[in-house]
Amino acid sequence: MISSINPSVKAGAILIPGVLLGLMFDIFTPLIYLIFIIIVTFAFSHISIKKWLLIFSPFVLLALGFAWMRMLYTSEAFDSGPVLIQFWHIEITKGAMEVAASLALRSLCFVALSLLFVLTTDSTKFMLSLMQQCKLSPKLTYGVLAGYRFLPTFKHELDVLRQAHRIRGVGRAKGIRGRIQQFRRYSIPLLANAIRKAERVAIAMESKGFTGERERTHYHEMKVTKRDWYFFGTLVGTFFLVVFLSYSLGFLNIFGKDIN
Repeated sequence: MISSINPSVKAGAILIPGVLLGLMFDIFTPLIYLIFIIIVTFAFSHISIKKWLLIFSPFVLLALGFAWMRMLYTSEAFDSGPVLIQFWHIEITKGAMEVAASLALRSLCFVALSLLFVLTTDSTKFMLSLMQQCKLSPKLTYGVLAGYRFLPTFKHELDVLRQAHRIRGVGRAKGIRGRIQQFRRYSIPLLANAIRKAERVAIAMESKGFTGERERTHYHEMKVTKRDWYFFGTLVGTFFLVVFLSYSLGFLNIFGKDIN
């Protein structure tokens, strides 16, 4: 399953196609690769279709917005072909519509790739993998992990503060000045508690011998196996296969230039 793939390898397998997709301005390449990513997501993971659609759906509207703006205000380099739609002083050509559709599909590809990574990756394993495989500084790694672990406690403390204020008769703020005062009432206690917790964590790590050196042993060893490279080769290799197929069929367009 995808959740067992080494996070660093998984990130590379998603980052490479994601960056190269930004160069593709045809419809065929991002469309076929989007279908492939969706198939891989549901065939090799336990992600709920309902949950995935709930997260993915708002980005569809955003992609349509990008496409609409691109279609209306496309540059002269892509504004070619016959006029398909004309109303008032706006003319939408075939080239503008193709570039707009390509932009929407590329955006959805980025979203699908991001969801594939986010929904199948444990944050702690990802940071450990960055430290062990990518040689990221342990100080930075454990600092990010500590900050990430603090987020749920901040939400709990904020809820406690709101309930305490409500008990004491402090209602919801009205107006800009009231909201600024409310922000101060919440932010100062939260910041003070965050500083105390940061000091306690720092003292605890120092007492256990944490020095931030790169050469250290790890309780959880993150390893790269053949299965990880198979996953990497599948995602990246399929992308280049789609590009080759697009080139063979005469659809490939890089930066507005047809590659035939």
